[in-house]
Amino acid sequence: MANNLFETQYDLTKKSKLKEFYETKKILIFSSIFAFIIIVVSYSYYQSSKEKKKILLSENYIQAKIYLEKGNKVKALETLKNITFSNDATYSTLSFFMILNENLINNNEEISKLFDHLLQNNNFDKEIEDLLHYKKALFKSSYVNEEKFLEEVSPLLKSKETLWKGHGLMLIGDYYFSRKEYVKAKDFYTQILTIKNLQPELYEQAKTKLINIAND
Repeated sequence: MANNLFETQYDLTKKSKLKEFYETKKILIFSSIFAFIIIVVSYSYYQSSKEKKKILLSENYIQAKIYLEKGNKVKALETLKNITFSNDATYSTLSFFMILNENLINNNEEISKLFDHLLQNNNFDKEIEDLLHYKKALFKSSYVNEEKFLEEVSPLLKSKETLWKGHGLMLIGDYYFSRKEYVKAKDFYTQILTIKNLQPELYEQAKTKLINIAND
């Protein structure tokens, strides 16, 4: 009997404490539940919007290719530029490369600004980022001065990826070779031969250029 009375009192005390806890913390509890629901809904909406955006960019990219096939370069360029400015690491890059490959823009400064926009507004894998730096430096090598050109190539020379460092050195060597500055060109071609694990083609190109310099 005494045990039953004690258990009853314990249960009442426990319920009383739980009720008291609920009354004092109910605002916090409901706020936490509400915040959790908001987070879940927001994340779901974000994922859905992201997927829809990806699908739309894909459709627009295909439409730009159709415009090109029909010879409508004006509409193709307009569509591709819009995709480039959408800041989607995949489709922005593909669209910009199509602009370059199809020679849809003739203004060097406009192309340079598009390069800058891509590099500044997207989170690329290191491989893609280095590829963009390489293409930008290659593009600018035809019209900027020596100092500016070397500035554009510098990210490749700092790269831990020896492949892109090799391409950067080759690009600088070719730049000086085309200007008949063979002493400078030789220095960069020679540096390529000191780097391990490059593509065999890079070694062969460097050796061929060194032979050409020696025979000139």
